[in-house]
Amino acid sequence: MSDQPADPQLFYTRHIFMCTNVRPEGHPRGCCAAGGSEKLRGYLREKARQMGIENIRGNAAGCLDRCELGPNMVIYPEGVWYHYENTADIDEILETHVKNGGRVERLMLQPEQKELG
Repeated sequence: MSDQPADPQLFYTRHIFMCTNVRPEGHPRGCCAAGGSEKLRGYLREKARQMGIENIRGNAAGCLDRCELGPNMVIYPEGVWYHYENTADIDEILETHVKNGGRVERLMLQPEQKELG
């Protein structure tokens, strides 16, 4: 038995960090902003409200260091990473992962993954 106190209850049920980092045009690693990440972050926040999904936070994040796989996001507390490209991808992530607790396998990024495809 540990003498450590229990972790507090989660403040948000899901915390979604979406990279909005900007790199110079033509940078070899690319950047999430060039893929529309800031606009799609705004869409995610509004769509979640429309879907009645509460107690989540969609944050803009600086570089998540997976630029070649962007735009990307990570959802906590699970620590699941996703690549996304459009509003349909965001809709599927919100419905399947955030609302229903599943996973969108076709968009998931694996820890060892270095490129899309």
